[in-house]
Amino acid sequence: MNRLTKFIAKRFQADVDRIAKPPPEGTKPRTDQVIDFNLVKGTEVYIERVADQINGTYENGWYDACAVMLRRLIEILIIEAFEKRRITSRIKDDNGNFYRLSKLIDVVCSESTWDLGSSKKTLQALREIGNWSAHKRRYNTNRHDIDKHLSNIRLAVQALIYLAKLKK
Repeated sequence: MNRLTKFIAKRFQADVDRIAKPPPEGTKPRTDQVIDFNLVKGTEVYIERVADQINGTYENGWYDACAVMLRRLIEILIIEAFEKRRITSRIKDDNGNFYRLSKLIDVVCSESTWDLGSSKKTLQALREIGNWSAHKRRYNTNRHDIDKHLSNIRLAVQALIYLAKLKK
């Protein structure tokens, strides 16, 4: 293959990649149907991107992925809350590893320095749906599984964001 052919092939591949693939940092969803972006805007870039992925998976009907990403967001925000208050030892095992989500939720819900109120049930439900989506071979989340928690998702995420002092 001569130099010109290699050059053309390289340029063609670059054009295909640019046109056919999403950008490396991902794309923004068209809507905020699950997580209102204003709720996470200005927190941390990785939290904003997780919220975008939650909304993007929901609007595309990828409800298992949406449930798993909701689970991830809850886990991140719980850890952020404990880190901000410098009490991560309460959510780590003897080896210094963070607990799994079920234990994280137990600890955050029983933490005496704050009150999550009705968000406790939402956190448990999101953990359950996320776990089923990630680990149950014959389970698929559907839109109704997410929809029935939408208003409570907002309340739980907002409560954790404020506990983590990510927003005032």
